[in-house]
Amino acid sequence: MYKIYPIIGAAALMIALGSAQADDIGKGIEQVSSDDGIDRVEERLREALDERGMTLVTMVDHSANAERASLSLPPTRMFLFGNPEVGTPMMQCQGSLALDLPQKMLLREEGSTTMIEWNDPHYLAGRHDLGDCDLPLDRVAEALAGIANQAAGD
Repeated sequence: MYKIYPIIGAAALMIALGSAQADDIGKGIEQVSSDDGIDRVEERLREALDERGMTLVTMVDHSANAERASLSLPPTRMFLFGNPEVGTPMMQCQGSLALDLPQKMLLREEGSTTMIEWNDPHYLAGRHDLGDCDLPLDRVAEALAGIANQAAGD
């Protein structure tokens, strides 16, 4: 009879963890949308990055990768970019932040809308426990929102 309790306890723990993970989905993701197609939004995103002196590290075309695997995905492109003068002090504060840097911005078509999504730097600060560091999180958040809004055509 005593062997049932660990199984019940483990099941309860798994349910609780699954529920907590489900509650976290979507938190920390900022989003704006554009009525323009993904190609036009990408063009404006690249211009916005260039105007702000950001380094575009790479672009991952998820839909092209899906197609190579004989799968389909609406146009979905992730851009990795940054500024080492800002990102390096953040990683010096907490090395695990390198998992989330350089910054990412996702463009994806959803029907006739292009969604522009990125990680909120305040969320990343909590995720990586950056509370003891003096970092320009508000400035980074404003810059990312400005880039996204310019890409959206606002």
